[in-house]
Amino acid sequence: MEHQVLVKEDEQPPSQSMTKEEEQPPSPLLSHPKNGTGVNDPLEIQGCKIHYISRQKDEDLFRNDDIVSRLWPDVTQDEWNDWRWQAANRVRKIDTLSAMLNLKPYQIPKYKRLIETFHYSITPYYLSLIDWSNPEDPVRKQCIPDIKEVDFQMVGDNDPLEEEEDMQVPGLVHRYPDRVLAVITNTCAMYCRHCTRKRIWHEGETIRSRKDLTAMIEYVRATPEMREVIVSGGDPLMMNIDVLDWFLGELRKISHVEVLRIGTRVPVVLPMRITDDLAKMLAKHRPLWLNTQFNHPKEVTPEAQEACDKLLRAGIPVSNQSVLLKGINDSVEVMKELCHALQRIMVRPYYLFQCDPVKGVEHFRTSIWKGIEIIELMRGYTGGLCVPTFVVDAPGGGGKIPLQPFYLLSTIDKDVIMRNYEGMIVKYYNPQENDFIRPRRKNGNGNSKDSGTAQLIKGSKKALVPEENPRFRRRKQKNSLFKIQGETT
Repeated sequence: MEHQVLVKEDEQPPSQSMTKEEEQPPSPLLSHPKNGTGVNDPLEIQGCKIHYISRQKDEDLFRNDDIVSRLWPDVTQDEWNDWRWQAANRVRKIDTLSAMLNLKPYQIPKYKRLIETFHYSITPYYLSLIDWSNPEDPVRKQCIPDIKEVDFQMVGDNDPLEEEEDMQVPGLVHRYPDRVLAVITNTCAMYCRHCTRKRIWHEGETIRSRKDLTAMIEYVRATPEMREVIVSGGDPLMMNIDVLDWFLGELRKISHVEVLRIGTRVPVVLPMRITDDLAKMLAKHRPLWLNTQFNHPKEVTPEAQEACDKLLRAGIPVSNQSVLLKGINDSVEVMKELCHALQRIMVRPYYLFQCDPVKGVEHFRTSIWKGIEIIELMRGYTGGLCVPTFVVDAPGGGGKIPLQPFYLLSTIDKDVIMRNYEGMIVKYYNPQENDFIRPRRKNGNGNSKDSGTAQLIKGSKKALVPEENPRFRRRKQKNSLFKIQGETT
């Protein structure tokens, strides 16, 4: 069965009919060459072998032909590197979905109803990251529609965070004292199956009208306590660049607006969109911060790194807000690998979100204890810059509630009892207001019969250390070595 390009050659990607021409040479990191047999070759780039397409192993999926080559057999290197081509050739039709999943005829109507309820759109680039031999592939789960979305549609709420209730003007959410969230478009490059704003998908791919955007600006101008505006969607970086430039510029003119922030998955799902022209435009509106969403280390590709590097070199800090997703990143090993990969490309792990109780995403949600467990086994075992803050976005518009393991065990008079990441329990003298006299130590040589925390309370010990603690074992080995050296000198 032959698979054709899904849009006409002269069709413009959504919301881009007014976009300026942005010329840039193709990056060697984004190339997609083919050899004489039409099969994608791995590239040797700076000593790293990069496979753009995982070879098929499942004979039920295109009989070992890779999906990208089947869908776009004539794509050129320049086209692959062009974000406009990527946006125009997004996979979004039922026939393509049927072919990718090898659906039986009786399954097609159910999937058709699914994508009519929760549409889908996948860039060729992001599709190319899927390992089709693995039905549990983490990229596949984030972008390919799943019947579970319909099965779990009765669980959760359309708007559990009550964003609509906190909208002072259409699209502008005022929840926190000094900042607002501007939802300025419904359009994304790729629609995440775990999206917290699935409720707006039925509105199609649109941007807010100039009237709505102006109303947002005027509300911010009339509210002097607003020091920060978070621009989100949809994905603001899929908008017409001139409209986005105008909107950011108008906000920047407001004297009490100190900081702008953009939320986008473009560096992850369509990194070619981060052109030099786009980075230059965004840099005009600094201080501007950008938050993106890498959820798995497979997404940290050379293309994504180049996109983030362009933003960083333009003076735009990049932070990451992962969502905790069952079967995708709900393990310490995966989350640690992801955060290490992000640190290597200078992207700061910022938040780890508990997946919101949205209709159609229940199959992605984990227990809250899973998130706490992940932080428990990362804190101390890797650098603090790699440890995100685990948060629950409270239903009813309660905002973000940070959760972490319990380190404060108890308080006793002027002391507190705490534990560290190793399980070591310590007593910490807590200075009191108007208390400048150091308390006297109680008499005792530390040899009392008391054990456990009683020794801390009575002052006979400063800390309780778990047996076989590696750090203290290293101390003992060092002290033993020094003692031997001292005896031989």
